[in-house]
Amino acid sequence: MNGKPQLVLDLAGVLVSNFSSTFWPAIFGESGLSFQRIREQFDEVRKDLWTGKLREGDFWIWLCNRVKWVNREEARKLLIQSLEPLPAIHSLGQWSQIADIHVLSNHCKEWLEPILDQIEPHTKSITISNQVGLSKPDIQIYHHVAQYFDDYGASHPMVLYIDDQEKNLIPAIKLGWNTLLADNKHQWLHQVEPILSGIRCEK
Repeated sequence: MNGKPQLVLDLAGVLVSNFSSTFWPAIFGESGLSFQRIREQFDEVRKDLWTGKLREGDFWIWLCNRVKWVNREEARKLLIQSLEPLPAIHSLGQWSQIADIHVLSNHCKEWLEPILDQIEPHTKSITISNQVGLSKPDIQIYHHVAQYFDDYGASHPMVLYIDDQEKNLIPAIKLGWNTLLADNKHQWLHQVEPILSGIRCEK
């Protein structure tokens, strides 16, 4: 046990942009067709995609069967390009000096390789949902991450978990973790170090 707090970060909406707001409109372009129905259908398969039951390759088959003009390779490239780094990614080096950093994300690892190359040097563990067969807010995936904590099993773990969706904070709260909701204006960035310092002092 090294005495460092454990900082657990969501990926999409925290370290990188969510692809939905740019990918779906780009796929439909100026066709005049509403992409709302496809997004609704995507919501129906999202859990299977995030847990690996629907393989990444099968997702593109699913999409191409519904949007006939989609070129699979071009669409895949477009999706990966839409995952742009957010300001927090530039703070990882500094945060890693005062905390062990863990990433917990509902996503496809196959789409994240360029981003993971940037963040991996600063992290102690990276958990991508489709690699472990679990997705948030299933509390089991939080237990999976906790096995990497130096103080795992402590009665009052020094953990700060950050996510941009409130529903994903609920299991963390049940585990006794400190939580912070990431806002889309990135004001949460200013709260990270004070919270880490505070929970370290409490310990």
